[in-house]
Amino acid sequence: MIGITLTADQIRSAPPEVRRWIEHQVLAGLGLAADAPPQPTLPMQSAHLVALSTDDAAKVLSQIEGMLPAVNVFFEFARPGVSLGQPPVMMVRLIDILHHTRLQNIGQVMACLEVINRALAEVRHDPSVRFCGFDNEGHCLIAPETQRAIASVWQTVIAKQHGVAEGEAA
Repeated sequence: MIGITLTADQIRSAPPEVRRWIEHQVLAGLGLAADAPPQPTLPMQSAHLVALSTDDAAKVLSQIEGMLPAVNVFFEFARPGVSLGQPPVMMVRLIDILHHTRLQNIGQVMACLEVINRALAEVRHDPSVRFCGFDNEGHCLIAPETQRAIASVWQTVIAKQHGVAEGEAA
């Protein structure tokens, strides 16, 4: 076995594919990575990232509500994220989704995201629409309107549960 030590500056200045490989090696060492390094790709040209309305988000939730891991991943997008670019997109790290949802590996996160994408395609009656896309740095990309819509649905779910809890206490 051979070991190597890299400084933070060396890692930061490494090409993106090297940084992805290093991240995968660390995650694999911790038992969190899929068998192969994730290769997120940009959405296919025939598919397009759409902005969800609150109504769309509620309909997607109703499509996936029987799949708890997918629901957990869906609500990860209610968290404020980093907005970049023109037109702006919200960027969420796949590793953060993995950590917050307590799934076992990135492959499971990707499977949940595919379930959400399929649910949106059914809701919109358009197989080319996509809830999210990916960059080559391990980020999931959504429209800012989608983040706001999911946050609104989350608040509605919490309000309903709070109302039920208050009703039970009365």
